[in-house]
Amino acid sequence: MTKVHFYTKEICSLCDEAEALLNLFQEEFNLDIEVRDIYTNDTWLEKYHLRIPVIEIGHAQIDCETMSYDHLRQFLKEHATS
Repeated sequence: MTKVHFYTKEICSLCDEAEALLNLFQEEFNLDIEVRDIYTNDTWLEKYHLRIPVIEIGHAQIDCETMSYDHLRQFLKEHATS
């Protein structure tokens, strides 16, 4: 199972779309998704406030700039373990 950190916030349409994509791929890539609201941690807020949604596996990340079905699927193929 692959641990995924999903950095998000409330009332964020891009975050909602990214979460839907993650849920779509959850079974295929055996994902353990931990949702992290950036407003609950000052470090996360400072680091991610302009980049959310951010999906992180290990040290690899994909953010709002490249978030799409195809990019996320490729990211998961490269970084998720079976």
